[in-house]
Amino acid sequence: MTQSPDDTTPRGPGTLVVHAGLPAPVRGEPYLPGPVFAAPLHYAGEWEGQAPFYAREGHPTIDRWEAALGELEAGEAIAFASGMAAAAAVLFTVLDAGDVLVLPDDCYFSVRQLAEQQLERRGVHVRRAPTDEAALRALLPGARLLWLETPSNPMLREVDLAALAADAHAEGALVVVDNTLLTPHGRRALDHGADVVISSDTKQLTGHSDLLLGHVATRDAELAEHVREWRTTTGAVPGPFETWLAHRSLATLAVRAERQQANAAALAALLAERGDVAWSRWPGAGCVVSFDLGTAERATRFLNALKLVAEATSFGGVHSSAERRARWGGDDVSPGLIRLSVGLEDEADLLGDVARALEDAAGDA
Repeated sequence: MTQSPDDTTPRGPGTLVVHAGLPAPVRGEPYLPGPVFAAPLHYAGEWEGQAPFYAREGHPTIDRWEAALGELEAGEAIAFASGMAAAAAVLFTVLDAGDVLVLPDDCYFSVRQLAEQQLERRGVHVRRAPTDEAALRALLPGARLLWLETPSNPMLREVDLAALAADAHAEGALVVVDNTLLTPHGRRALDHGADVVISSDTKQLTGHSDLLLGHVATRDAELAEHVREWRTTTGAVPGPFETWLAHRSLATLAVRAERQQANAAALAALLAERGDVAWSRWPGAGCVVSFDLGTAERATRFLNALKLVAEATSFGGVHSSAERRARWGGDDVSPGLIRLSVGLEDEADLLGDVARALEDAAGDA
């Protein structure tokens, strides 16, 4: 159970997402005020460093979205224009030349690209290992920052977050968790030892595949201030309409997640029974199921045979989607690996579509 921000009445997680960030009720006013479309804001006289005067510094619509995220994360949240903007803000704020970053070599490929193309040439030492507790733990001595993604994307590997965070802290390292796949509704990572959470809110958090957003959350006030300064200076600020739509969409997160998780469990059970699937994995939470059809040819035939599930990248939307992950070339995965994001369709329809496509793909199995 959680607490509402203005009283001591216990609130469940479903209630929290419905009410997070909403202002106190005012007669004749909507639950969520409409977006404010303004770049400059009235500010007479000398700047006192408090009230915002320009949207890059602060904005009422973005402030409400950040308040909602802060309630979900139980920390301070800073909204960004994308998940990668959020990731970059943390990495460039925390790390200096000579620092050591411990990075899973199977985390989101754009984070790895950022480390390889930008951080290393600026003097940051990047140590890489798979998402495996022993392998990552061995790289911690002398580290400044441990980056975790659990479950990892797209292989859905997991580590004990609390145990690994404790080990990292013992070595003097900060722990950053990319919690995109589970969202703060599925797991509040700051409660499990993370110092910082980053998220691509494009995915399940907003859930309709129509927004590009991200956020950072932390309970470290000084770090939050530095991250916010980075956003202001670099201009990685989201727009008011996007943040308003995100806040509007947040209210259905609990019911969306419940339906998607039930569908994912049913799909995982179906795949586990099929001999034409080399392996399948679902971590017991979240909306993503990964499975291996062995070859690129079989995977492609499977995707082409789907009628209900769209072929698209990303995940977490209300519409089921799938892709052959190796097509991008950024992950060390089998050519036949399928990452399927489960949507809100009726279970029977979704399973029927996948089962028919697997039969169609089995031509040369």
